[in-house]
Amino acid sequence: MESEALIVFFLAGVALVAGANFISNLISHKSDNPQKREPYESGMPTIGPTWVQFKVGYYLYAILFLIFDVEIAFLVPWAVVFKDLGTVAFIEIIIFLVILGLGLAYAWRKGALKWQ
Repeated sequence: MESEALIVFFLAGVALVAGANFISNLISHKSDNPQKREPYESGMPTIGPTWVQFKVGYYLYAILFLIFDVEIAFLVPWAVVFKDLGTVAFIEIIIFLVILGLGLAYAWRKGALKWQ
């Protein structure tokens, strides 16, 4: 019974995505302007090389921000129902925060938080 529901759910998802793409192609405005095929639609030519290498530190900093931002999003619902959860949930969230703290300490020690 569950496998049939899973198959129906999967097929419905594929049908909705395919249908949305089909309808979008039917009603969207098509432009044959050759400028649309250029990499920069603003029409301004690039100055200097277009492949500029960025420091990995910027990416690490952004990924760390996203990780801790998502973890805060997990903490908010827990905090809302904190009184109803009891002692076990409190111990689990302390373990969760300790793991986050260890990850932050590791990133700090490796120098991922230095903005150079």
